[in-house]
Amino acid sequence: TYELRMRLQTYLFDHLDHLELNGHPTERLPGNLNVSFAYVEGEALMMAIKHVAVSSGSACTSASLEPSYVLRACGVSEDLAHTSIRFGIGRFNTEAEVDFVKKYVVEQVAKLREMSPLYEMAKEGIDLSKIEWAAH
Repeated sequence: TYELRMRLQTYLFDHLDHLELNGHPTERLPGNLNVSFAYVEGEALMMAIKHVAVSSGSACTSASLEPSYVLRACGVSEDLAHTSIRFGIGRFNTEAEVDFVKKYVVEQVAKLREMSPLYEMAKEGIDLSKIEWAAH
C-alpha cells in the first residue's frame, strides 16, 4: 500500500500546484494520504470524483461539514482544512485503480479551479490575505 500511496501522491504533486500534504511526510499509515487542494472545496471535489471512495477531512470528522479538528490541531488553517481530501489505499487496491484515480483527480481539480475566481486571482499574483472581503 505504501508504494501505491506514493504513486498517487507523487503524481498529484507533480501535476498540480497549490497542494499541501497534511500530516507527517513519512510517519503515517502506509495507505493514508490526506491532501489539501487549495482553491477547491473538498466537498465539491468529492462530488466531482463521485466514482472514487474518498472523504473530506480526517476519519474522525468524515460525517461533518466542519473542518477536521485533527487537521486544525496539526496547524492546518480552517480555509485549507475545507479543501482537504483523504484517500485510503488498501491491500486490495491495484496499480490500475491508482492510475485511474490520479489522472481523474488532476482532471477534476483543474476543472473546478477553472471556475474559481480565487484561483485566478492567485495565479495573477494577488495576495488573497490582503484583500478586505465584504460580509454579506
